[in-house]
Amino acid sequence: MSDAETRPAQASWRQRPERSNMLMLRIMTWISLRLGRAAGRCVLYGIAAYFLLANAAARRASRAYLQRALDLPRVGWRHIFRHFLSFASCVHDRVYLINDRFNLFDIHIHQEHLIAELTADRKGVFLMGAHMGSFEVLRSIGRRRPGMRVAMVMFEENARKINAALSAINPAAQQDIVALGHADSMLKVHELIEGGSVVGMLADRCLNHDSTRPAPFLGEPAEFPVGPFRMAAILRRPVLFMVGLYGGGNRYDIHFETLADFSTIPAGAREAAVQAAMARYAQLLDAHCRAAPYNWFNFFDFWQAASPAPKANPVPPHA
Repeated sequence: MSDAETRPAQASWRQRPERSNMLMLRIMTWISLRLGRAAGRCVLYGIAAYFLLANAAARRASRAYLQRALDLPRVGWRHIFRHFLSFASCVHDRVYLINDRFNLFDIHIHQEHLIAELTADRKGVFLMGAHMGSFEVLRSIGRRRPGMRVAMVMFEENARKINAALSAINPAAQQDIVALGHADSMLKVHELIEGGSVVGMLADRCLNHDSTRPAPFLGEPAEFPVGPFRMAAILRRPVLFMVGLYGGGNRYDIHFETLADFSTIPAGAREAAVQAAMARYAQLLDAHCRAAPYNWFNFFDFWQAASPAPKANPVPPHA
């Protein structure tokens, strides 16, 4: 294991308490479902303006990212406001996506044949996503493929909050969530994969002290977690890259890309295959960040050298 792989994850988000508020979520849910999406969206401009004015750390992180993604020497407040508004819009749309209100959206699926081919054998497949756009928009594919079961692997605190959010938005909504950090976490993922589930992971954040490796991303090396890729390699299943990009208004574009196929990789070549998959992931994330720059919602300095994290998280993590 290399020195680069053993260093702590950069700018660990886990040290920052999330400013989520279940009461506010319930209020937004009531407004959204009773008054409609248009009325709910009016509130988003105030939320985005609040973060723009009140959260200097969020502005700095957004500016640092957008300068790279937009390839601009200076990013103004207009760009940062649009970034926050995109984030607020995606969080707001969760209310409708979790309630299966897909009729409200114009959803385009690109390269759908990739997931169709890999789920046809009912042996399971991994989806590597990112804190980009909306992962919940993937639920729309269930309309086309009845019986497709989607499970999420995430950090324990996020798993708890997602379960609470699902209960607040739609108590009948069912989603398999596996919390990392338990002795039986890998066993649960293995059972899901063997049962033919699509298992999703967001591979652009990691826990403190997790193994990471550097990869070129938006012009500079950045640290990415090894764990999600190693899990897929150990369980010997194909992996697709997936993002659900918000295009403004009611438009979403779901993109699938081939990332890796660990089903035929011998054990001796596994680490090389993991490195290749991570490089491919960073390359795809780079391309989609440049194509849809206001969709990436990691509101901290992703390129900052490991250092003590700020005391507060400027924007709630996108689960």
